[in-house]
Amino acid sequence: MFSTAATRLFKPAAVGASGLRSRLAIQSRLVSQNVVAGSKGRTMPVHRSRATAPVKNLDATFTIRDGPVFHGTAFGANSNISGEAVFTTSLVGYPESMTDPSYRGQILVFTQPLIGNYGVPSNQRDEFNLLKYFESPHIQCAGVVVADVAEKYSHWTAVESLGEWCAREGVPAISGVDTRAIVTYLREQGSSLARISIGDEYDADEDESYVDPGQINLVKKVSTKAPFLVESPGASFHIALIDCGVKENILRSLVNRGASVTVFPYNYPIHKVASNFDGVFISNGPGDPTHCQETVYNLARLMETSPVPVMGICLGHQLLALALGARTIKLKYGNRAHNIPALDLTTGQCHITSQNHGYAVDASTLPSDYKEYFINLNDGSNEGMTHKTRPIFSTQFHPEAKGGPTDSAYLFDKYIENVKVFKDNEKVYRDNRPTQLMLDILNRERVGVEPTPLASAA
Repeated sequence: MFSTAATRLFKPAAVGASGLRSRLAIQSRLVSQNVVAGSKGRTMPVHRSRATAPVKNLDATFTIRDGPVFHGTAFGANSNISGEAVFTTSLVGYPESMTDPSYRGQILVFTQPLIGNYGVPSNQRDEFNLLKYFESPHIQCAGVVVADVAEKYSHWTAVESLGEWCAREGVPAISGVDTRAIVTYLREQGSSLARISIGDEYDADEDESYVDPGQINLVKKVSTKAPFLVESPGASFHIALIDCGVKENILRSLVNRGASVTVFPYNYPIHKVASNFDGVFISNGPGDPTHCQETVYNLARLMETSPVPVMGICLGHQLLALALGARTIKLKYGNRAHNIPALDLTTGQCHITSQNHGYAVDASTLPSDYKEYFINLNDGSNEGMTHKTRPIFSTQFHPEAKGGPTDSAYLFDKYIENVKVFKDNEKVYRDNRPTQLMLDILNRERVGVEPTPLASAA
């Protein structure tokens, strides 16, 4: 197992000892250069390529393409951006939402009238080296729109204001606009391209310069560029996770249950190394799932060649469905909230779920050996599927729920139980837990995921 697993982790391109040392040195520089002591001891980058001084009392406009223009006041970064305007009805959890990679390229409109009142927490990490308060190391959304922003905050975990955080991360934001009117428009017309402009009046001649994140493979931008390992001390199992934009609390939900997790880039040929793991997990992520054809191909091969238990969440659910030959559809304005009811079709129970997605699986196209697992009680859309005999299932909603309710966290227990049963039934026991070599040479954090403007990186 030592030679097989350790060697395959660094394919597809085979490297010699000198090449491996060179690659590790490059990866080390990616995550270690220009660091200082951060809040409560965590290291953090000194300079962000997009950072600006916080702006105050500057006029700003939020413009929906071919739609209304809203005038307000800027806070956050002094920069202009465009993207897809979406809204969330979540009452709390703005640090978690803004750092969720599933929001990459989107302008996030909060329906909660007041945002920022409990400030922004530090970059502190937990015993697993996972971020305690954020879902990724950076703000992922392109911009922020709120009715009223709290410049003064109060919370025991807070270290800076929402405006200061946005400025440090290079994310523009606007307040003092009628978010009710914005959401009404988006519900009637559907998610739309939009722009935040700081200090400039709306110019109709700029309409053609809107960036459409739906045309970009956003998963490629948020996925780790090299494998990394999240160790669970005394772990019983070893899970391979396909990173399409994984949230920190998904990783935490697995390692808390006794599974070490090796995280692979979204397009890694997972079917070639699946036999060295006790299960495969497919994460959430941003954008149109049809952009991830490499991932779909690899998952299809995995289903054909490996009996390992599989679980997918959100985009992972959609990619798994595509690998089975099903179709996905774009929803009119998506589901983004922490209070959406999902019905478990196997038990008849309703769970309140956390969601963030703009696409859904067309359940009528699922193959005959799969069945619907959950449905959305608001719009009837598919919220999950399960194989009728094999240990494979997925959900459209977020069982890890950070933030949000923990009603469906038991699904991680179900997955780990599937892994345990699979392991117990193997004819020949294999210890797939990370070797000392893997512990020594693999990164312990995401690699190469510093946000870049979509306009220059498309």
